[in-house]
This record gives sequence, C-alpha cells and structure tokens, in this order.
Amino acid sequence: MTRFYLNILIISFLFLFTAPINAIELPDFTELAEKYSPSVVNILSEKEFKDDEKEDDSRDNPPFFFDDPFRDFFDRRPNRKNRRPIRSGGSGFIISEDGYIVTNNHVVEGATTVKVTLNNDETFVAEVVGLDSRMDLALLKIDTKKDLPFITFGDSKNTKVGEWVIAIGNPLGLGGSVTAGIISAVGRDIRSGPYDSFIQTDAPINKGNSGGPLINLNGEVIGVNTMIFSQTGGSIGIGFSIPSELVQPVISQLKEFGETRRGWLGVQIQEITEEVAKDMDLQEEKGALVTQVVKGSPADKAGIETGDVIIKFGNKEINKMRELTTNVANTEIGKNVRVELLRLGKKKTVTVKLGRLEGNEDSYLEGEIGDESKKILGLRFGELTPEIRRKESIPSNIVGVAVISVDEDSEALSKKITEGSVLMSIT
Repeated sequence: MTRFYLNILIISFLFLFTAPINAIELPDFTELAEKYSPSVVNILSEKEFKDDEKEDDSRDNPPFFFDDPFRDFFDRRPNRKNRRPIRSGGSGFIISEDGYIVTNNHVVEGATTVKVTLNNDETFVAEVVGLDSRMDLALLKIDTKKDLPFITFGDSKNTKVGEWVIAIGNPLGLGGSVTAGIISAVGRDIRSGPYDSFIQTDAPINKGNSGGPLINLNGEVIGVNTMIFSQTGGSIGIGFSIPSELVQPVISQLKEFGETRRGWLGVQIQEITEEVAKDMDLQEEKGALVTQVVKGSPADKAGIETGDVIIKFGNKEINKMRELTTNVANTEIGKNVRVELLRLGKKKTVTVKLGRLEGNEDSYLEGEIGDESKKILGLRFGELTPEIRRKESIPSNIVGVAVISVDEDSEALSKKITEGSVLMSIT
C-alpha cells in the first residue's frame, strides 16, 4: 500500500513539473507563410554602367551593413569591352490589389529598369512612383490587369519586445524564403539618419531581404526590413526594420504626390541627457534641447530660442529627441502648431506655422548646417556627442555644435577655431 501511494505521489510531481512546459507551445507559422508569401515579390534593378563608375571590387562591409542584395551574384562590373548593366535586387510587398508595391529606396535608386517577379514567377516591369532616400523607402506600381494578393499594415506602436514575427523575402537571390524570430527591441536609434526608430529583430535577414515585410502573428506588416548589423554580410541575429507607423505616411505621400512633403521647423536639437538635465535644473530627462535656430525659419519667426527645451508639439508630448523630428516631418505643411517649451525653467507656449523641409536642405538639414554655410565658414559641424565631450573635456552644460574639421585656408582657422571647438551660436 505504501508503494502504491509513493507511485501516485511521484506521478503527481511529474505532472506538476511538466505541465508548464507542455503549456508553452511555439507558434505555428505555416498558415502565415502560406497566406502572405504570395504578396511578397522579388525585385531586380538594372543600372547602366558609366565610364566614370569606380571599378573597384571591394567587399569590405561596414559595421551596419546596408543590404546590397545580389552583389555577389549579379554585380559583375563590366570591362570596357562589354557594357552589361549593373544588376542588384531585393524584396518588396504588395499593399493593394491594383499593384502598388513597397520596397527600400536603395533597392531601386538610380535604376533604369525595375522588374518585379511575383510568387507565381510572373515578371513585370515596374513604374517607380516615388522615392524617399531619408527613410529609405520606395513605392512601385505594376499593371497586371488582374487583382493581386496583398498585405496590410498593422500598428507598430503596439509592438512589444518578445513578440514573434516572421520575415519574408528573397535572400541571396534564392527566391521566396520565410524566417522567424522575435522583436528584440523597439525605437532603436543607430544614428543612420534623422528618423531612426527601428524595430530590432533576431529573425534571420540576409542580402536580398531588403524591402521585405516584417509580419506579426496577426498577419500585419509592422516593419519594412532594411538593414542588418554584420561584419561578414550574413545574418548574426541583429536586423532592423522601419516601423509601419513611420512607413505609412511616407508611402501615402509618394502615392499622392510622387514625392515626400515633410514639415520643417528649422531647429537643431539634441537629446536631454542626465548631465544636461542636472545642469539645466530640469526635473525630467525628456524633451528636445534646441541648440540652434535657423534665421528666418518657422521656429525663428515663432520666437523659439537656443537653449529652449521643447516638451510638447501639438497634442503630442516629446519624451525623446527623435519624437520631435518625426512629429514635425509628419505634420501638414503650413499648419499652425502650438509648441510647449521650457525656457530658463519656466513653461512657455508659442505657435509655429510649419514650412516644408524639401527645398530648405541647403540652409538647414535635420540638425546639420547646410553646404553653403560650410563653404562660407570653412567649417564642418557635427553633433556634440558624449564621446566628443569626454575627448575635448567639454562640460555638459555647454550647448552647441562640435567643429569636426576646419579648412586650411579658412578665416576660421586664422581666428583659432580648431577641430573640437564648440559653436554655441551664429549671429
């Protein structure tokens, strides 16, 4: 009898410890793959080879490797006797039954011909509707005379770390392939551009996946696969996707206008760090610190000044610097927006009538002084990063832009402005 009860006790313990393991089941991706693979396309771009093209065959990859799909397969740089076009490729996905396709700008930029191959191996010549190099997005259109399978965007704002996702694309020119992984991080800023807020995933992404969709378990596109972190060119489990909340406004503008039409404020900004918050007596490390205001810009006309901390743009709170950049860009040109800021510890509200970013790049470009100013001053500027502060022993309460280089024949050099100097204001 004792042995009987002992056996029952052992079996009970086994059920106790194995139940949680059995309850945790990995998702089955077969239905997602089968349903949405037909909406993903392969893209092949052809570009004419010019005599002044560099003919080096370097294969060195930068730490953040922007996909150059098919390079090892199709990028055969022609010799002078055989002028074949340079070919490169990637992926894309259909967003409407009438043939609109989203991909990356770098997949099709500069192409003379863009060919799209569907999941059923049908190939069409695509029209490039619009390009956006800033966000690395492109919109294509094919005419098939029939309705196409498509996939819709989801809300990336609701994406959480740890969620399962799949990536569908054309890695290494092999054709449609599906990989799976999880969301490793959201809002990742890798300093590749002014609108960095990437979704990071460990779903394997390789050359050729550029422009393909990152899909959640609801069958929604939450990101456009764009780049990987790699020193070999292959996946090491660190891939980056442009979140759908940033993609959709750009694609809508490209579809309507054939170009982007971003709002423009006219300020240079930097993050509120712990040191800056302490030195400025700020209660919280949030907002965007204004380090420069472009003369004659919407911000200048509204009375925004260097040293102001923008904490609210319209009805949206600004917690991180990048949030201001994105919100301004996505706001209608000419719209009057209330901007809440802190000036010397006191709240102040101003109204700004936004201008258009495109066309103002020469005078001011997303936190950088334009080429004309660089030429006149003989200076090249960059962000005053923590690394520069440490190297040059610059106190955290100093606000401005760092001098990266100085032309040898510039007047600035004669005035003892050297590399590592900090420009605090321009009058």
